[in-house]
Amino acid sequence: MVKIRLKRMGAHKRPYYRVIVADSRTPRNGRFIEEIGTYDPLKDPVEIKIDNEAAQKWLATGAQPTDTVRALLKKSGAIK
Repeated sequence: MVKIRLKRMGAHKRPYYRVIVADSRTPRNGRFIEEIGTYDPLKDPVEIKIDNEAAQKWLATGAQPTDTVRALLKKSGAIK
């Protein structure tokens, strides 16, 4: 199954995430199919940059977002 999930980047105690499309069996920071956005929780206000067209394309082909990514997609306007 293909999932849309977060990949953790950044230094110790300074998280920065990439929103990626990956096979559900791969590790969190392992191989991925496509990067569709970024999420920076430390900025004020929180910075969410997601390619809505790419996200909608993957959702239409059956990719399942995690709960956190689903909330980010709603905030960015990719899903309702």
